[in-house]
Amino acid sequence: MSTRVFLVDDHAMVRAGVRSELGDSVTVVGEAADADAAIAGIRAARPDVVLLDVHLPGGGGRTVLETLRAELPEVRWLALSVSDAAEDVIAVIRAGARGYVTKTISGPDLRSAVQRVAEGDVVFSPRLAGFVLDAFAASAPSAPAADPATDPGLDLLSAREREVMQLLARGYTYREIGSRLFISVKTVESHASNVLRKLQLSNRNELTRWAATNRLL
Repeated sequence: MSTRVFLVDDHAMVRAGVRSELGDSVTVVGEAADADAAIAGIRAARPDVVLLDVHLPGGGGRTVLETLRAELPEVRWLALSVSDAAEDVIAVIRAGARGYVTKTISGPDLRSAVQRVAEGDVVFSPRLAGFVLDAFAASAPSAPAADPATDPGLDLLSAREREVMQLLARGYTYREIGSRLFISVKTVESHASNVLRKLQLSNRNELTRWAATNRLL
């Protein structure tokens, strides 16, 4: 069944462009240009994923998230914004977004991001992941730092799997990882599966938390 997507952006041309880039990979079930219309439309449509701009008339994307997140826990939120400011990224992630990508993203990467968020993954444009990790690390309760060498899972990873693990945790796509490491996407997928299995983790969100806890980012 096609992923049902709701588009929120105050520029009609941007929404049209996003709709065109998504193509037949999803079903667009609604659009809105401001916070109030977005809240009403998302309530009615109950999409799988909301592509949400950060800056909107009527309160912004954070207002939409904070209003609906508890009411519609099954909806996944992906911020799509021209802004790459740390404060914007952190605000919407704290409000409940599962990821944040900028409008410089390519069509194929946007389609991949939507699908990954729909499946429960977290997605960030690479340089933005650091903002989130830094912010949550700074706000975490003080505790003795974990020694990476003492985590039994780390010793199970090969050198290549460690490289893949770090890039996955930082938010890179499989294609970007393959390009950086000069390996195929299929090989990246195999390494990623091995990493999650060996570390006994379920998804990239858990991997990012594990890597941050063990100071591996």
